[in-house]
Amino acid sequence: MFTTACTTSSPKASVPTALAAANPFEDATLRAIATAQDERNTAALLPYLTNAEVRYRRAAALALASVQDKAATVSLQPLLGDADQAVRRAAAYALGQTGDSTAVAPLMARLTSSSPAPTDQRYLFEALGRCVTTTSLRQLVRSFVGTDTAAVAGQAWALLRAGNRGVTSEAAVARAVALLDQQMPLAARQGAAFTLARTPRLDLTAYQTALTTATTDRDAVVRAMATTALGKVKSPTIAPTLVGLARRDSDYRVRVSALRAMNATMYAPVKEAAWEAISDPSNQVALTAAEFFLNHASGEPGVLFLEKANKLTNWRVRATLLATALKLGGTERGAIRTAVQQRYAAATDPYEKAYLLKALGEDPAAYEFVEQATFASGQPLVVGSYGMEALVAMRRLPDFPEAQQAAFALTIRRAMGSGDVTIMSTAAEALRDPKLNLRQLLPDSTFIVAARDKLVLPRDLEAWQALQQTLDYLQNKPATPTPVATAASHPINWVVVRSVSTQQRVLLSTTKGEIFMQLHVADAPGSVANFVELVRQGFYNGKTFHRVVPNFVVQGGDPRGDGSGSTDYNLRSEFGDLRYGEGAVGLASAGKDTESCQWFITHTPTPHLDGRYTIFAQVVKGMDVVHRLDIGDKIVRMELVK
Repeated sequence: MFTTACTTSSPKASVPTALAAANPFEDATLRAIATAQDERNTAALLPYLTNAEVRYRRAAALALASVQDKAATVSLQPLLGDADQAVRRAAAYALGQTGDSTAVAPLMARLTSSSPAPTDQRYLFEALGRCVTTTSLRQLVRSFVGTDTAAVAGQAWALLRAGNRGVTSEAAVARAVALLDQQMPLAARQGAAFTLARTPRLDLTAYQTALTTATTDRDAVVRAMATTALGKVKSPTIAPTLVGLARRDSDYRVRVSALRAMNATMYAPVKEAAWEAISDPSNQVALTAAEFFLNHASGEPGVLFLEKANKLTNWRVRATLLATALKLGGTERGAIRTAVQQRYAAATDPYEKAYLLKALGEDPAAYEFVEQATFASGQPLVVGSYGMEALVAMRRLPDFPEAQQAAFALTIRRAMGSGDVTIMSTAAEALRDPKLNLRQLLPDSTFIVAARDKLVLPRDLEAWQALQQTLDYLQNKPATPTPVATAASHPINWVVVRSVSTQQRVLLSTTKGEIFMQLHVADAPGSVANFVELVRQGFYNGKTFHRVVPNFVVQGGDPRGDGSGSTDYNLRSEFGDLRYGEGAVGLASAGKDTESCQWFITHTPTPHLDGRYTIFAQVVKGMDVVHRLDIGDKIVRMELVK
């Protein structure tokens, strides 16, 4: 059971805006503002920014944070100086959500000339980080180098928001490293650690000492992110530090980060620690250790991993080691393949069968077996989904037989005609991979058009996107816009919204235990209304958790069970003033305004999701259960409770 406290110090954690039992949407004007937000009607929202009522100015600004229309930038700027602090923060948040570089000057002016309140500073800084360009980033780094608590925390999170967009510099990296110092406030250390861990394409070799020191921070979030950042140090001398963290850190998420930071260049000095981690009490750590071997093992006989796998009871870890055994192959590859196929035949859990097909994707000699399993009738959908992925993975292997390439092309045509949205999407992705050279083998794309035209929108939106992208690629055409449904197709059900208290909880009973979530009806009324309707219908009862990514999320609610399921409608994104801390509950999507029935719970703070995925609830009890959930665990039932 995980017991270490883990919270962020962002301006507002994932908690409701209003804790009173009264529902704010009893107010007809607030309903009108939320409806305009849902309809993406900027023109209807702008007049409310100058309304005499504070609550309406604030609501309109927050609505524009979801709309994300740069046409609102000029109108939002005066609210940075509003007499009400809540309005000022909402305006800053909304400006950040637009990502409009023209907002940099007014945000910077507000920060440097008006002595804003500490919490205002955090909002202004984060908005600035979401809008800065490479040029204006220099001013952000140079202008705030003191030790004021609010300023250094704000600067750290501004650097993170910029880094998430790939906007960085050597000076910005050096400043983030300086903010890791344990004398800095926690919010600054966390923001700096996330910046270094999440900014892409950094080489942090020069900062090895500072990062190593940060892995001893008293806060688990800082330790985990600093450990992730160590993976960007190009030196084998980090191996002993990673080994120590993988073996001894008390927080499983730090141990996961240490294993992920290990790479092939340090295989020999770290592999014993990785073998030990296979038996870690946390299944998430054990799985990450197995994935380390799959990604980096070399110079080992495949049969070694078969023997190790046969001693394990966790099927997901075992299947990953079996994949490693097949990947390394050797003279025993045939025997390993036979053992995996026998396990597949004996397995009763559809997710284990799916993972065993995924393992067989490491061996082209298993092609016929996997193809038969993929298209077998009457099987769980997840088996076919993983099987198709395995077939494509085989085709990408350097030892895939040239004589079998024509057969693979026929498999792709078969997949397109299967009617299964996941199998079709995977085939479409393969078709537009230039390395697979399928354009020559399948020059006529009419079979793709026929498959696309049978899809039902918006339910099959992800598959439609995949097939249309492939058609555009094959026909050398510009990208076709995604047909996102309008708000009129599924408007907010205000009757349901008004029936939900701002303290409404949901009991999620799983095969691992109970989880209590509190709904954010004030911040995400449309999402909450849809979720409540589905709960009342019993929609989620019996569904599985189909996706669990260690130290990231557990995801469920998919009627297909493989990640591609949806309802017959889409929802609009609601980017309220909330943050993805530990236990935040968000809606999965295939892009803005494509949410449906799938949702996820975060294992740890994940600020790179902030303002990009709707948060509609927060786990208030049962995080120990969340940390134990694995793929295939079931939702026994969901119910509204007091």
